[in-house]
Amino acid sequence: MRKMIAATAVALAFAAPASAQEGLVTRPSKYSVAETIDRLELAVKNAREVQIFARIDYQAMAATQGGKIRPSQLLIFGRGGQLPQLLPNKPIVAIDLPPRALAWEDENGKVWLTYITGDFLKSRHGIEGKDDVMKRLTGFTRSLVEKALE
Repeated sequence: MRKMIAATAVALAFAAPASAQEGLVTRPSKYSVAETIDRLELAVKNAREVQIFARIDYQAMAATQGGKIRPSQLLIFGRGGQLPQLLPNKPIVAIDLPPRALAWEDENGKVWLTYITGDFLKSRHGIEGKDDVMKRLTGFTRSLVEKALE
């Protein structure tokens, strides 16, 4: 299960440059990658009824395979509130849930924090009639990201 989550996360995180993908929000961080994810993890832990499912350190993972990449870490978290509203009609949306955020360092050493929006899920999976759910998902993730970047 852990390998499946990691493989999915890698595919999503590195499929295309974050700034070129519609439905992804990328915010600058004044902290290191590790500290950015530490701060996001703390915000998640302080949120009511939110669970952390995984924290993936891609740089460490690559190093175990003899590779070298810039720092990047993914945090997968959530409370499952969107699942009963989305999965009955669109079970494939589960590939993009629960919410996640990726802290990554660019070629200039600048750290960024990127997350998926509800609009991304809506477009990617052809979700109709769930605008309120998509807005809540985006707002939920955005509020945690904002706390982490303070």
